[in-house]
This record gives sequence, structure tokens and C-alpha cells, in this order.
Amino acid sequence: MNFQRHRRLRKSASMRSLVRETHLQVSDFIYPLFFVEGENVKKEVPSMPGVYHLSLDLLEKEVKEIESLGIQSIIVFGVPNEKDDCGSSAYDHNGIVQRAISQIKEIAPSLTVIADTCLCQFTDHGHCGVIENGEVLNDETLSLLAKTAVSQAKAGADVIAPSNMMDGFVAAIRQGLDEAGYYDVPIMSYAVKYASSFYGPFRDAAHSTPQFGDRKTYQMDPANRLEALREAESDIAEGADFLMVKPALSYLDILRELKDRYPLPLVAYNVSGEYSMIKAAAINGWVDEKSIVLEKLISMKRAGADLIITYFAKDAARWLNEK
Repeated sequence: MNFQRHRRLRKSASMRSLVRETHLQVSDFIYPLFFVEGENVKKEVPSMPGVYHLSLDLLEKEVKEIESLGIQSIIVFGVPNEKDDCGSSAYDHNGIVQRAISQIKEIAPSLTVIADTCLCQFTDHGHCGVIENGEVLNDETLSLLAKTAVSQAKAGADVIAPSNMMDGFVAAIRQGLDEAGYYDVPIMSYAVKYASSFYGPFRDAAHSTPQFGDRKTYQMDPANRLEALREAESDIAEGADFLMVKPALSYLDILRELKDRYPLPLVAYNVSGEYSMIKAAAINGWVDEKSIVLEKLISMKRAGADLIITYFAKDAARWLNEK
């Protein structure tokens, strides 16, 4: 009989390791952190077991743990006490994100600190821009995003990661950073961000649920593939240094398309809903958390991601370090 013996390359663990095509490393991970005002606050996000709101006085212990696990990059989110209609605390030089970044860089200067750059966590209406007559105004929002990015760079952010999906946001932020002298601060654009139902737990964590309507006029329709390419091309033309696809797991095809077409480092955001579903199933004993998480993360690498933002970063780092 004439047929292929594919099992030859799967007959032992060492053989499988020898021919493995895709590898997951701790340095692939970017760990999200949520900082809040107050003291001695470590409060678990109800819909995200294992994810916490932290006050800045507890920051050092958390950062040291992250470093000890070998994680090299974090992304910082802030939840302010005070919000207004234009998100002014987002670009306050003494804002929660700016203070967190400054402290982290003092404690761990070698850690790459990425600042999420958006307004939704800082506006009282929960949208990512300025509102007029119920509409999110695109161009009026850009200057505020640039101010936010400059304040984050001034605080010490190594990378600016705009997530708002306004048209022209990369160009506006690049111009703002350059005019302020931050030529060397790269932009990790949330280039392809879908209006996804997988964001629910994050909005619980960031207190950023829209108070009216939804985000479908600025985030993308999940049905669209070609639009993702147009979004990515625009961001590259405007000066993006990284491209991101968010969410990751339901959009692996988009990750692969961007990887095949564009030479920029590609980031997958393994979002809150993807995290919480597995956590809930694991807590109930329905799935083996370690094996399913590692399988999920390797699928993102196989699809083309160079880096993965994931709430599982610390768990996955421990599992990989066990080997």
C-alpha cells in the first residue's frame, strides 16, 4: 500500500517537540493591569476571577511578581474617581494612569510599559470621544487623544496604544508625540477592533460601559474582513509601529491576513470575555484550564500574532516556566 506515515513525527514527546512549528514563550505576553485611586485596594473584578483593581501603594508587589515570572511587558489601564463629558482625567499629568506609569518605571525601568490611550474610562458617558447631540465627534476627539498620549509619554510610557478607533487617531497622536519631542515612542495601534460582545467583563473592570447606544459607529462590524485591511493600511500610512487585532480568538483569520500582508509586529488581544468563559468553565471543573489556555494562546501565535495581550499572562508564564 502507498500512503503517508504522518504518525512517524508524532511517536514521542521528544519527536513532537523536535518538529513543533509554533512556540509559545513568556516574552510573548503583555499583561493588563487596572489601577484605581485609594490605598490598600486589591479588589477582584467580579466577572474576571483573578483580575484585580489595584491601588498604587500595592503596585510594587505586583510589578515585582510580574518581573519574577519573566513577563517583560504590561499594558496599563486606569479607573479614575472623577469622570466628565470630555474625559479630562485621561490627559491629566497627575491622572491615575500617569502616576501608575511613573511609579512602575521607577520600580522596574526595564519593564516595557504600554499605555492604553482612550477616553471611555474617563468620560461620564462611557464613549471613546467627545459627544454632541448623541453623536461621537471624530475630529474633535483627536486633539484630546493626542494630549492623552503626550501626557502618558511624559510620565514614562514606552509605547502608546490607542484603542479608540477614531479615524485619523494614529496620525494625530504621532504628530502630538513628535511635536512634544517624543519621536522615539512607538504607537501600538488597535488597528482592527471589532464591536464585539466579548468585551463585557472588561467594561466591568474599567467601568466603561456606554451610558447610551453602542460603539458600532466607530468599532468594526464583526462580519467585515476587507474593512480590516483598510483600517490596517490607514494606520500604517499614518505611522503605526505595531498592529493589533481585537478580539483575538474569533478573528484568527484576520490575524493571518494581516501577518501575510504587512511587515509590522502583530499583536493579538485575548480579551476579557475569552478569559472569563474559560475561567468560569475551569472553576466548575468543565475544562482543564492549563491545557485549554495554552492551546488557545498557541492558536493565536499560529495565526500570526507576535505578541499576545492576555489576562492569563501570569498563569501561562508559570505553566511555561514549569517545563
